[in-house]
Amino acid sequence: MNRPARQLTTTAAEGLPRRCFTVAELERMAAAGILQEDERIELIGGEIVPMSPKGNGHEIVKSALTIYWARRLPADLMFTTETTFRLSTDTFLEPDFVFYPKAKGWAGLSAETAMLVVEIADTSLGYDLGRKAGLYAAFGIAELWVINAASLETRIHREPTPTGYRSAVDLPASQRLVPELATALAVTLSELELH
Repeated sequence: MNRPARQLTTTAAEGLPRRCFTVAELERMAAAGILQEDERIELIGGEIVPMSPKGNGHEIVKSALTIYWARRLPADLMFTTETTFRLSTDTFLEPDFVFYPKAKGWAGLSAETAMLVVEIADTSLGYDLGRKAGLYAAFGIAELWVINAASLETRIHREPTPTGYRSAVDLPASQRLVPELATALAVTLSELELH
């Protein structure tokens, strides 16, 4: 007998208080096998949020950017892909790229040390441009890029405030994208080798 797939989200408690989790508790759940190591989730204000599946376009753009930036990375910078970016005790996000000073190392990665965060969106474009951009701004991330995997259009967010970014500019794939705090990482997405 075929059973329907188990739902990973519920709406049974809609409108009711929910239990908040911490990053440390989720790490213990993963260590105990309650959460699968490759389960794609984020923790936002203590609530576990399943992430959208990554499409082919997302992976193609991410691979091309990984190669591009790895070849051009200045000696004083580091980057990490799809890391658990801990922003507080009850919030972590998983950006596609986060750039930070090499001197601080991964252990020193925080909202204050992140120089550029990049999200590549295909199925999650509305979420990345909305709720997620608001979270990055509230935590003071200096610069956020949200790249549309289909069109390669990029929204560059700068000047974070607790309620959002003061500056958000949409640039086409043919426009050179230059991060304010890491100009050596400039890229023109239309010139990438996308295979």
